[in-house]
Amino acid sequence: MKLIILDRDGVINFDSDQFIKSPEEWKPIPGSLEAIARLTREGWHVAVATNQSGLARGLFEIATLNAIHAKMHKAVAAAGGRIEAVFYCPHSSEMHCACRKPRAGMLHEIAARYGCDLRGVPSVGDSLRDLQAAVSVGARPLLVKTGKGERTLAAGGLPQDTLVFDDLAAAAEHVLAAA
Repeated sequence: MKLIILDRDGVINFDSDQFIKSPEEWKPIPGSLEAIARLTREGWHVAVATNQSGLARGLFEIATLNAIHAKMHKAVAAAGGRIEAVFYCPHSSEMHCACRKPRAGMLHEIAARYGCDLRGVPSVGDSLRDLQAAVSVGARPLLVKTGKGERTLAAGGLPQDTLVFDDLAAAAEHVLAAA
């Protein structure tokens, strides 16, 4: 099975230090929807794993998160793609849950959902915690420079064998060429 895991904010859509708190604030990064569409056309299963601590912080409700994801699904579908599943952690870092990246809880849920081992599965993120979660399950860490990616790259300390791309479109191009 061809499976790819994407972080949401900073990979698919523009990120905000004040959180994405409404469907109106969710805006796709140029080329990201088309990249997902290309992956879909090539037979890839696209799953999203995203930390959403704004829920625990009371910045938005679950209905709002669902509306944000509905907008994302609709935008991806309009481009000809499909996100099959969205996994999210609703906890803040102070809650020390098992699902918040860099912990691997969401990735274990993805593995269970698809009935597969995640070794070698490309996992695209813009933060060190995205990459650390990927490495902890044997997935292949791909960093994009969008979102927090430039800061993550500048800070150094990336996991060994992390590949770096300008954006999701470039990462998807690499994944498709390597398949």
